[in-house]
Order: sequence, then structure tokens, then C-alpha cells
Amino acid sequence: GMNSDGVKNSLKEANHDGDFGITLAELRALMELRSTDALRKIQESYGDVYGICSRLKTSPNEGLSGNPADIERREAVFGKNFIPPKKPKTFLQLVWEALQDVTLIILEIAAIVSLGLSFYQPPEGDNCLAPGAGEEGEGETGWIEGAAILLSVVCVVLVTAFNDWSKEKQFRGLQSRIEQEQKFTVIRGGQVIQIPVADITVGDIAQVKYGDLLPADGILIQGNDLKIDESSLTGESDHVKKSLDKDPLLLSGTHVMEGSGRMVVTAVGVNSQTGIIFTLLGAGGEEEEKKDEKKKEKKSKISNCLVLFASLMLAKAEMGAAMEMQPLKKKQISAVQIGKAGLLMSAITVIILVLYFVIDTFWVQKRPWLAECTPIYIQYFVKFFIIGVTVLVVAVPEGLPLAVTISLAYSVKKMMKDNNLVRHLDACETMGNATAICSDKTGTLTMNRMTVVQAYINEKHYKKIPEPEAIPPNILSYLVTGISVNCAYTSKILPPEKEGGLPRHVGNKTECALLGLLLDLKRDYQDVRNEIPEEALYKVYTFNSVRKSMSTVLKNSDGSYRIFSKGASEIILKKCFKILSANGEAKVFRPRDRDDIVKTVIEPMASEGLRTICLAFRDFPAGEPEPEWDNENDIVTGLTCIAVVGIEDPVRPEVPEAIKKCQRAGITVRMVTGDNINTARAIATKCGILHPGEDFLCLEGKDFNRRIRNEKGEIEQERIDKIWPKLRVLARSSPTDKHTLVKGIIDSTVSEQRQVVAVTGDGTNDGPALKKADVGFAMGIAGTDVAKEASDIILTDDNFTSIVKAVMWGRNVYDSISKFLQFQLTVNVVAVIVAFTGACITQDSPLKAVQMLWVNLIMDTLASLALATEPPTESLLLRKPYGRNKPLISRTMMKNILGHAFYQLVVVFTLLFAGEKFFDIDSGRNAPLHAPPSEHYTIVFNTFVLMQLFNEINARKIHGERNVFEGIFNNAIFCTIVLGTFVVQIIIVQFGGKPFSCSELSIEQWLWSIFLGMGTLLWGQLISTIPTSRLKFLKEAGHGTQKEEIPEEELAEDVEEIDHAERELRRGQILWFRGLNRIQTQIRVVNAFRSSLYEGLEKPESRSSIHNFMTHPEFRIEDSEPHIPLIDDTDAEDDAPTKRNSSPPPSPNKNNNAVDSGIHLTIEMNKSATSSSPGSPLHSLETSL
Repeated sequence: GMNSDGVKNSLKEANHDGDFGITLAELRALMELRSTDALRKIQESYGDVYGICSRLKTSPNEGLSGNPADIERREAVFGKNFIPPKKPKTFLQLVWEALQDVTLIILEIAAIVSLGLSFYQPPEGDNCLAPGAGEEGEGETGWIEGAAILLSVVCVVLVTAFNDWSKEKQFRGLQSRIEQEQKFTVIRGGQVIQIPVADITVGDIAQVKYGDLLPADGILIQGNDLKIDESSLTGESDHVKKSLDKDPLLLSGTHVMEGSGRMVVTAVGVNSQTGIIFTLLGAGGEEEEKKDEKKKEKKSKISNCLVLFASLMLAKAEMGAAMEMQPLKKKQISAVQIGKAGLLMSAITVIILVLYFVIDTFWVQKRPWLAECTPIYIQYFVKFFIIGVTVLVVAVPEGLPLAVTISLAYSVKKMMKDNNLVRHLDACETMGNATAICSDKTGTLTMNRMTVVQAYINEKHYKKIPEPEAIPPNILSYLVTGISVNCAYTSKILPPEKEGGLPRHVGNKTECALLGLLLDLKRDYQDVRNEIPEEALYKVYTFNSVRKSMSTVLKNSDGSYRIFSKGASEIILKKCFKILSANGEAKVFRPRDRDDIVKTVIEPMASEGLRTICLAFRDFPAGEPEPEWDNENDIVTGLTCIAVVGIEDPVRPEVPEAIKKCQRAGITVRMVTGDNINTARAIATKCGILHPGEDFLCLEGKDFNRRIRNEKGEIEQERIDKIWPKLRVLARSSPTDKHTLVKGIIDSTVSEQRQVVAVTGDGTNDGPALKKADVGFAMGIAGTDVAKEASDIILTDDNFTSIVKAVMWGRNVYDSISKFLQFQLTVNVVAVIVAFTGACITQDSPLKAVQMLWVNLIMDTLASLALATEPPTESLLLRKPYGRNKPLISRTMMKNILGHAFYQLVVVFTLLFAGEKFFDIDSGRNAPLHAPPSEHYTIVFNTFVLMQLFNEINARKIHGERNVFEGIFNNAIFCTIVLGTFVVQIIIVQFGGKPFSCSELSIEQWLWSIFLGMGTLLWGQLISTIPTSRLKFLKEAGHGTQKEEIPEEELAEDVEEIDHAERELRRGQILWFRGLNRIQTQIRVVNAFRSSLYEGLEKPESRSSIHNFMTHPEFRIEDSEPHIPLIDDTDAEDDAPTKRNSSPPPSPNKNNNAVDSGIHLTIEMNKSATSSSPGSPLHSLETSL
């Protein structure tokens, strides 16, 4: 048959499907049908699923042969299981995008106009304001400035494009890493193997089980209560039952919620249901987005500075992970605020310059406007315009989004090393604000390897596993045989996968613990199993939750029987009438003895969180009538107790330390587990979640539910609020309880900061809680696909300590951005004021356009690289989390910004207006249009840049620390950038000449510049001596309720206020987000599919999306309050407290941030502030209430 088939096939070469009895198109059509239609079609066309299997040349039980040629042919006919990603943008596209920046476009046009005009020579005769009259040959060099500006624009564009390009590349690397790690179970050649998802091909027989994310479409061959969540494709949240006679179609991208089964794969990659949706989106999605962006540009009033951010946001959102991050919205807004101010300043600058020139020329000097002189006048106007634009360029902090992105990308890359695989970039930064962690017990806090740690054998209670010599040999032999045969033969202990790893436990965890006990006693269970194979067992009573025991009957050669039993100690001990005593003989075991054992052995074990298991046996002698095997109760009774063992899942050794760090960092750790309450309490105490003698709640799920529901059985937030602040352990909890708890804590308004909750989970049932949480951690090893899908960060080593690392990195991101802002705003303030006043007083900006662009490059691009890559330090874990609404610029930073700006302005203005006398050189003021660069202005520029360089070192610390050099050499990037900038600056000044408007400086002038630059370091020390608390004027808005009652010294340091940006935010909020809303929605849809099967369907409530910003309850409270624009600080002071007091519970957004010591400003503040020690880290809301 094969041969002639081949011949036929070559005749109809056009149709490759000749090989298989079913074509790609037919399969596709079949998969598009729904339940009953599909069944009818299968019955009509193929008979049944087996008919399809045989046409696909595959065996329902053995699977494919796995021979490479066959697999290759299948891939050729039916496609590969791979959905091609969207093509990455080429470098040129990125350059083109960078060129779209409005300020750059304005500069380019101005530069080109200036270039064109510089070639125009007015006719002879001195009736125009001829530029550079006395000096011949100056006119010829007029083109240099225009050219230099164009050149520097090119530099800026290339740098930006390169940054975007490397960002995208990093992200794709991350993506592919997540995809490669995904494996799926298939049957090939009768063997069950795991292969990468991309290698699955049509005709494969795949095993599906609870927790899987289906990688391809298929038809069910056999299933046990299979239930599937198809919401990702259909949007229906009800789970769909799959069965052979009702609905056998399984679709890619859906989640298995219950049961298990086998399916034959019928469509992969672009032909699968998810793939089809993808291809539709791939084409449509982009056009839409582009259109939308264009529309938005037309609308926006302040688009000059906004387009930049819109495109940045788009580019980011494009990157598949919406990198929008909670505080970033505030940053974007503050950047826009600054941009607006810059725009205003530059407009005023231009107007003043033009008016001054016009009035001075045509009115004071009474010159006529001559036609042939027009280009000269225009040249002046262009020069003024260029000055205005440079002010704008310097004022807009386009480095901010860059700093955020760099900082995040850098962190994510480094977090890989700390076993955190970050799936959504915003999570990394949200983690820095986390206030609560709800952790699983098994596998996260504990090792997830049950181990026998105590035993009661031969009437002795061993707290550690005894040496085998200490146990009488006959007891030992009962123990060995009993455990070996009376544990399911599927439970076994295998050698570790990696050298130096722990042996792998396969099968039932509890049974593995018992087998492990034998290994500890230097005995091998495998020998016994080889001697008594599974077929030789006479009868097995398997374990079930009702009888809570398992028994196995052995028939001996002489016709006698022996039965071994194991089970929960309270059940088996009741059936024991004898016990093996110290000498190895059986002795009578009375109820009184039993009570003794319960008191002295079992209860102490249970109180330490051990599970107790009793092992026993019974003999049926040969001569007696055959026992009635079906009547289990008569068989499993009259037992002889061999031993009672205590089993526990040991706490991971590094966990207690990690939890201590969390508590010190102001993060509450709660344990949510399915285990019983005693075990849970014991483990929680060992971990340090509970401290003896403290008043905290440990509840069981039933109890918890009873307390939070009203009479009608509905959950009430007020009731949850009474419980959660004290709750530390929730035992015997169902997945819904976990979700309820997380939701309750997040929605709670009791504490003045909204809680930020992180959750860890591994099971499919944890999905809802992981989604609801602000940051969801899934276990990389133990976790199911569904849990990984719902999570934001995957812990590749399943270890709690990695969570602490994530907190550290998150806080570091926040700090890095603040450092950058502190540096950037100082430069902005100074540069704008210098350019503005300079232009108004001397009709010429002291810092030329090209110089401004260079300063802009140092402070934006390079500084964001230097300051955003500071590695985190342990000291980040010593402070409380910032709240959700902490202003980005704290009072300490405000003090530093204003203080340094003051120093720099004094230096620059002194040099500008008195420098020529001091250095004894020609004054650079009032120079004609194309005059050669003066030494005077060069010194001003040089000193200005050097002050920024040294201030960059100051910016490394934002909490007012003294030692700004600490750990500076740990950051190679920082050192390289600072030194590099310095070298380039020397080159610019010494050899920059005309294009950079610089003239060479002598060594002495250099030394003065450096000296004045280093002054910023000394000045920084001076600033940090002034306590922030003295500087009342730095407050920016009212502070919350009981301002008066807090003792003065508590107000020191870091009692942050709402910054102006935040106040503006309320007003600008709606407009700003409305514009982005539309784009964001589409991006979200596209993302949801682009990220597809592998990268995880975007969360339903993607909290990174911008409009969620709107839906947070805090803001609703905000917007309903009358907002009075507060113009200046003093009236903000008087106005705000009265406003705020009118609403008694401090609404969560009011930023009454907790004082350092951890005192929260609750209503009862004044009582607790005086009574309890403010220093203790746990002195937070819990105890103050």
C-alpha cells in the first residue's frame, strides 16, 4: 500500500495531504464546529475518534513512533506548533520613531532655516545691523551653528533608537526563555515523555491533566471528569465538561480545571484556534493603533511635550508587557507638568528677545526696516527662536521614561540571577511597595518533602531517628517489611536529578517519608519489593479518606496470612490489642496504656506540628478457617502496634531569616494553608510568622468564613476589616478563602495606606488569588501552568527568600528613579533659569544651543543609565514600604534640589556678570551675531557642566545620607559614565571651537572650573546638615489630621506631602488618560493574543493598564471632593487641614504617610503615640489599634 500511495502522491504533487486520510482544511473545519455539531460531523465522516486516529496514522495507546522523518513530514503537511511573533522593529524604524519627537523636529527646522540664512550676504552699505560688522570672514562661519545643532540632533536620535532597540531585544530574550521552559506530556512509541510545546505535532497523543494549559487543539480519546475553562477563547466563565459523547473538542489556550484524559492533536500553531485569532489580529491590530496615535496627536493641546510620552507609552505597551507601572503614572504626569512649565518659559524667552530686539532697533535707534536687510533680521529671529527651543529641550525631562525603562530592564535581568523570572515588568516595582505577603506553606516555607523526624518504637520515644542497632532486630524486620509492602508500589525515592541535589520523592508524599525512614535506618525497601512483587500481594485495602488507613495482606507459604496496616494514629491505635515491647515481644495493650501513649507521645508530636502515623500488623494462623476478606472491619482489628512515627514537612532553613527581614521591612507575612491548625501554628512559630506571647489570630477556613459573613451568608467588608489586621495563619483553607482574604485586604480602607498584597501559589486553584493580588508569585518547579499564567513573577527555585530579593529590587527601582529625578530636576531648574534670565538681560543665552543639547544628553540619557543601574543594598530592607501615594519627590529631595540649584545659580551668575573681572578676560556679554566664542562664556559653560558631574555623585543618595561615595565602585556603569563625560567635556572645551562656541582654556581656568564644580560636594554636606524638619516652607500641601498632636521630633525626615504634580494630577488625570484609553484598550486586546498560549493571557484586570488607574476606589473619593487649585504654599498650609478634617477617616489617598518609626496616623493616633515605644518594627497599625 505505502508504495503505490507514494506513486499516486507524486502524480497529485499539488496536494501534499495525500499521505494522510484527512486534510489540513478538513481538520480546521472540524475544529471550528462546536460540541454537538462536531460530534455529528465526526460520526458522519470518520465514524469516531479512532477513525480520525487511523487517518492520522497514529495509535491511540502507543502514540506516534517518534521517528524524526515521520515527525518532519507531519510538520510539513500540518505546520509546526509555533506562532511566529510580530516582527521586531528594525533599527531604522526606531530611528524614524525617535525623530518624531516634536522638540527635535522644531530644532531641525530652526537649524535648517538658520543654515539657509547664514549663506545670505547683505548688499554692501552699512544700513543694516550687519552681523559681526568689524570682523571680516565671520559671516562665512555662520553656518556652523546650524550644522552643529543638526549633528547633535542626530546623536540624540541614535542614542534613543539604540536604547529602544536593546530594550526590545532584552524583552524578546525574556519572552523566548519563558516559552522554551514550557513542556508537555505526550505518548510516543508507548512511552510517556515530556517534550517542548513547540515539538508537538498533529497526530501526537497528548496526556492532559488538571492544571495544564492546552498547547494545541485536539479531540478527546479518553477522559475522567474533564472540566475545562474556555473563558480565554469564548469569554464564558463556566467550566465546560468534556466527554466522548457530548463535547470531545479540546481547544488550545484553554485551561484544564479538573480531571484528566488523553487527546489526539488535530491542529497546531497558526491552524489552532488561538493561532487563527492571532493571525487575524496580527494584520489588523497595528493599523488601528497607528491611526489612533495620529488622531491623538492632532487633538492634544500640549502635544509638544506629550507626544514624546504617548509614543513612549505606546512603545512600552507594544513591548508586550504593559510596562506602565503604578507610580510611573505619577512620574509621567510630573514630567508633563515640567514640560508645560518649560514650554511656557521658552515662549516667554522668545517673546522677550524678539520684543527687545524690535524695540531697540526700530524705535530706540530709529532705523528704517529695509527690504534687503530682511534676511538679516530673520536671522536674528531664528537665533532667538533657537534659544527658546533649547530652553524647552532642557526643560522637558525626556530622560524620565528612559530612566524608568532602563532601571526596570536592568532589574529584571539581574532578578533572573536571584531566581525571579519576571513576567510583567510593573510587578517588579509594585513589589517594592508591598505591605503584606500571603504565602502558601507547603513548598514555599517548607521543603515539600515529608520526613519522619520522631518515632515511638520499642517503648521509647526517640526525638531523632535512632541508629538501627538500637532497635531489636525482629521489630526492625516487621518495620521494614510492613513499610515496603504496605506503601503503594508507585511511591518511590529516586536518585537526585542533579549532582548534589536531594533525592526525588515520587508518588504519595507521606509514603515517601516512611520509605525515607527505612533509608535512614540503612535498610533498602527495594530488596523487599523485589522479593514480594506487587502481583504476590494477596489483597490490598487501599487508603481512602473515610477509613484513613491502608492495609495489605500477604499469604505465607505455610497457608498463614499476615496483614500490615498503617494509618492515622488515633484510628489504628484503637484497633491495637498488643504492642511490641522493649525486648521485641508482643505485650498486652489496654485502653489505659493507649491513653498514656496519646498523652505522652502523640499530643506532644502533634503540638510540634507533626503528623502521627501508626504502623501495625496481625497474623492469621494456618489451621483456622479462611477469614472473610470482604468484611474489612473484622480483618483490620486485634492488631499489634509496631511503631508510631511523627512526620513533618521541615521548614526550609533559610526561611526564618527571610521572614525576619520582611517584618523588619514593614511587611506582614501571613500563612495560608490547607493543613490542620496545629501543624500550621507549629510551622508558623518555627518560621517566625507567630511570636510566642503575641496576640495574633490563627483561624480555620470554616471559622474565618463564619466570622466574615452576615446572616444572609454574604461577605461583608467591615467584618473582614475586623479580622485581617491580626490574622497571621489561615488553616484548612479553600482556594476561595484565599481569594476572599486577598481581596478583603486589598479593598480594605482601615489603614491609611491601601495595602499592597503579594501572594504565592502553586496549584491551579490559586489562580484567582494570584490574579487578584497586586503581585502574584508562582512556583517554577511545583507550580502548574495555570498558576504560572496568573502570576507576575515566577520563583524558579520555589523559595521564599527569592520573594525578599524581589522586594529589595522593587524598592531599588523606586529609589533609582528618585535619584535620577533629583539630579535631573536640579539641572533643569538651573539651566532654564540661566537661559531665561541670561536671555532677558544680555539678549543671548549664556549657554548656546549646542551646549544645551550636550548638557541635555549628559543629564538625560547618560545620567539615566548611570543612576538607574545602582545595585540594591540590604539597607533598602530597613525601612517601611512607601505608600501607594508617596510623592516621588520627598522633602529631603526637595531640599537637595533647591539647595544645589541655589549654589549653582549663584556660581553661574557670578561668573556671568563678574567673571571677566575676576579672570581678567574680555567680557562675553553683548557680542554681535556671529562673534567668535569668548573665553568668558566658555568658563561659564565648563563650570556649569562640571557642577552637574559632581552633583551626579551627590544624587546617588536620596535619604540625606552623608557618605555619597559609599559603594560607588560597585557600580561600574556609573564610574564609566562619569569619567567618560569628563573626558568628552575636556575635548569639547579644548577642541570644540566654533561649533560648540568654546575657546580653549588655560590650566588655571580649568582648575577654577573644577574647584567650583567640586564645591557642590562640599555644599551637599552642608545641605545634609540642615534638618529637613526645620525647613517648614518645603511642605507642599496640608498634612492630614492630627498634625498638632505628633511630637515635633517625630515629624522629622520623610513625613512626605502631596507634591504639586499630584495635585495637578487630579485635574489633568481625566483628560490625559482618556486620550490614552483608546489606544491602551486595543493594545490590551492585541497583547492578550500576542502573548498567547505561552506568555500567558493578559490578566483580565491587567493592573498595569492605564484606565485601571481610574477605577481604584481611592481616586473616586478624591474626585468627589471639591478641589481648589492651591496656588502657593502658604495658603495650601491653612487651607488643606480644614478641608481634610471634614472627612473623618483619613481617605487613603491623603498621604498622611506614616512617620519613620512606624506609627500610623490613625484616628487614635494621639493615644498610641504617647504610650508605646515608637521604635519597635511591629508597632504598626495592628498594635496601635
